[in-house]
Amino acid sequence: MKNSLLLEALETLDKNERRAFGRFVRSPFFNLREDVAQLYDYLSECLWVHNVVPEKEQAFRRLFGRAEYDDHRIRVAMSFLLKLLERYFQYLVQSENEAGNGLARARAYRRRQLTRHFHRSLRAAKKSGEQEPYRSAGFFYWRFQLQVEEYRFQASRKRAAEFNLQSITHSLDTYFCSAKLRQACLALSHQAVYRASYGLGMLAELLAFLEGNELLELPAVAIYYHCYRALSEPEQGSHFTQFKELLFEQGHLFSLPEQQDLYLLGINFCTRRYNEGDDSYLKSQLELYEKGLKQGLFVHESRLSRFTYRNITTLGLILEEYEWVEQFLYAYRETLEPEYRQSMFNFGLARLEYSRKEYGKALQLLQLANFREPLLHLSARAIVLKIFYELQETGPLEAQMEALRVFLRRKKVVAYHRENYGNLLKYIRRLMELAPGNRKEREVLKEEILAEKALAERAWLLEQLNLP
Repeated sequence: MKNSLLLEALETLDKNERRAFGRFVRSPFFNLREDVAQLYDYLSECLWVHNVVPEKEQAFRRLFGRAEYDDHRIRVAMSFLLKLLERYFQYLVQSENEAGNGLARARAYRRRQLTRHFHRSLRAAKKSGEQEPYRSAGFFYWRFQLQVEEYRFQASRKRAAEFNLQSITHSLDTYFCSAKLRQACLALSHQAVYRASYGLGMLAELLAFLEGNELLELPAVAIYYHCYRALSEPEQGSHFTQFKELLFEQGHLFSLPEQQDLYLLGINFCTRRYNEGDDSYLKSQLELYEKGLKQGLFVHESRLSRFTYRNITTLGLILEEYEWVEQFLYAYRETLEPEYRQSMFNFGLARLEYSRKEYGKALQLLQLANFREPLLHLSARAIVLKIFYELQETGPLEAQMEALRVFLRRKKVVAYHRENYGNLLKYIRRLMELAPGNRKEREVLKEEILAEKALAERAWLLEQLNLP
């Protein structure tokens, strides 16, 4: 049974869900097969009492005694149990969606032509749905579906009457525009990172339709409209500004997962602009991170990704927000995965102390850290090289350069990183060999550094040339 779909799904159940699913399995409304109920009891005992994964042959003996082993028979029982588990998962999802359940009740009463029941459920569904805090595309799709049920009920009784067709059109337009623009934003953002190419269908017609349209007054449409325009026309800074303002002022109208997507769209946009030489968005990027952190958008199950931790630290250091970075490093230290916590914290603090030119503290922190990841190890070594170069301590610098050269040669380092840091060593050597006061030689070296495709610490190397 190891690696079976059934066991993989069962292992996701928590203690309360196990008991509830046990009742679900034994309910004659859902299951009439005793062997399936017995199989669940047996698997529960194995998985959560004895912590063992049984073989199919063992399960067969428990269910069917001394009968000759039949692989098909045990597979059928497993299949039935998996289908029951899938129905249980569906029930859990549906039970969380009160607005969707109200729509389903109204539809059921309409189909049975129960007028009073329909009107009662329709009123309840409207009240429940309108009380929902979110006004994203999903809300307008729910409203559209409910309005369609109301129209169908009315149309089945009145041939000539004023129906709610205009309301249906408005809800459908809102849903479609919001969902289409959201998909376009995600596609454009993904396309920029992974160099993919996506056709966006009738998006051009949609954008033309929205020009001057009152739908742009709705956050569900406006926030994705300005996001898309910012992504597709990055030189038009006004669209990003409007997107960010809408996100900060109206972000609460979207679910937390959707808010996270929106914040990441904004953050990734700022990163791309910086990589293209425009640093005017860095402050906005830090604001997005700050607000997202306050709302818990980047912390999942009490864990902040070590990559996010490092990216935020880098951004704060670029902006020279040293006090803020220090507060951040300490505040989110405990949210890091235990196996990376100390190394990531020490590395971040070392970078901070290096930026403050507290070189002794930085070196001490780097010596304390145990970097498991090769890239983090390389980054730490680069800081050490920069410190000794800036202190003009040639002996220690030569020793560290040789140590890095040996590391690149002997360790399993990705070819791209080997080239990056190999070139760093090359250009530090070139810096050391520069004749004092030879401006022309420095300008030639600057052009070489700029032209190098794979090069770690490019900005730092350029700074050491002291050229405009």
